Amino acid sequence: MHYQLILNTCPDFTAAQSLATKIIENELAACVNILPALTSVYRWQGEIETAQEHLLLIKAPSSQYSAIEQFINLHHPYDVPEIIAFSVENGLPAYLQWIDTCISSK
Repeated sequence: MHYQLILNTCPDFTAAQSLATKIIENELAACVNILPALTSVYRWQGEIETAQEHLLLIKAPSSQYSAIEQFINLHHPYDVPEIIAFSVENGLPAYLQWIDTCISSK
């Protein structure tokens, strides 16, 4: 099985906690870490913006990517949420196996 780490930023802790909890409740990922208080500088609608955000690190099988993307698009407060996935090349086998046990076969 292949694994992924998906990055997603949220505008505040409440939104991050809510989205992370829903992702886990719906068995889309095994674990979501919330990294608080990062500063993002980006261009939006022709203007340079700066915002305080919270970063979600979503760990899941690669087969869950489409479902996670759709779920985030549906539940995220941003018009265009950051959804970037990285393939996991290596990891502790027992940890990767644990990811598998957390995802139901839907």
